[in-house]
Amino acid sequence: MNWDKIIMPNSYFSNPLMFLIETLFQLYMYIVAVRLLLPLIRTPFTHPLIQTIIRITEPLCAPLRSFMPRSRKFDSAVFLLLVLVTLVKLTLLLSLAGAWPAISGLVLLTAAELFSLFISLFTVTIIIEVLLSWLAPQGYNPVASLIQAINAPLLEPVRRRMPLLGGIDLSPLVVILGLQVLSMLVMPLLLGPVYPQY
Repeated sequence: MNWDKIIMPNSYFSNPLMFLIETLFQLYMYIVAVRLLLPLIRTPFTHPLIQTIIRITEPLCAPLRSFMPRSRKFDSAVFLLLVLVTLVKLTLLLSLAGAWPAISGLVLLTAAELFSLFISLFTVTIIIEVLLSWLAPQGYNPVASLIQAINAPLLEPVRRRMPLLGGIDLSPLVVILGLQVLSMLVMPLLLGPVYPQY
């Protein structure tokens, strides 16, 4: 999410500190978001990267799982962890900026942050998948296989309906454009009531 459009830091050290908070929390949120998607993708849990993701997230998921329901398709403990990490991140950033909203505004900010997280996650992984297909089109790559599994629910329906043009698969471009348009439509609805200047 573009914080420059929302809040302005009020001290000399706020910018670098906010940058560090944004970067570190965002990286962990990406990992938790991928963990949340694992039940929906066709990749065995023995995959080395999936095992790493589980090891990174499980220490915080385990206490939440003791009282959160879990189904085959949705791990509510992982979702709650993602929401809590997002709330901590927002609390730190807003406190540094001195721009604390009402509770309703915080709820909308959290929803916007989570929505933006998944938009950027899919956008980045699709770009990486395209680059890897050009740089290493053959041979097994554990990173590529996981990324393909994450993107398959978005890319495969488009591929089935969209023929190759000159042997070029344009489905990644179509999906990325769709994600960006969706973001442009949804983000103002979530952030507009909190920050009219967005």
